[in-house]
Amino acid sequence: MAKEVEAQASIYVETTVMSYLTARPSRDLLIAARQEMTREWWDASLGKSALFVSELVLEEAGDGDPLAAASRLKLVQSLPLLEVTADASALALRLLHAGALPQEAPRDALHIAVASLHRMQYLVTWNFKHIANVTKRRVIVRVLEDAGHIAPVIATPEDLLEVNAS
Repeated sequence: MAKEVEAQASIYVETTVMSYLTARPSRDLLIAARQEMTREWWDASLGKSALFVSELVLEEAGDGDPLAAASRLKLVQSLPLLEVTADASALALRLLHAGALPQEAPRDALHIAVASLHRMQYLVTWNFKHIANVTKRRVIVRVLEDAGHIAPVIATPEDLLEVNAS
C-alpha cells in the first residue's frame, strides 16, 4: 500500500476547480469545454492521485450563493486538509513583494505558498489571471526557489488529464 501512495501524484486543488465542477453548464463554449475537462479530470483523479485542499479553499468555496457554496463544500469534504501556516503567509507576502503576483491577489499567492510548503507536486487551477499565467510562472518559480522551496507544477485540469492517462 505504501508504494502505491508514493506513486500517486500529490495535487493541491485550488478553488476555481471546484467552481467549474459545480457550476451550471455554461453557454460559453470555452467555459463549457473547461467544465467538461474538469469533470473528466476529477473523475479520473479520484483514487488515482492524492488530492488536497487547504483551509483557504474551504473558506473561498463557502463564499457566495449558499446553494452553490454547499455544492462546492460537499465536493471537498472528504479531501485531506493542508494547514495555512504563518510560514505560508510569509511566503505569500514574499511572492507579492517580488511581483510574482499583484498586490491585490494575496489569496492566490497563499494558494501557491501552501502548495509549495506542503511539497505538492502539482497545483491545479483555472485561474489564468494570477496563478496559471505563463508570464508569472517563471517569477513564481524563482521566488520559491530563492526561498529554498520547490515550486509545484502549476497546471489546469486539462493539463493533468495526461498525468492520469500515464
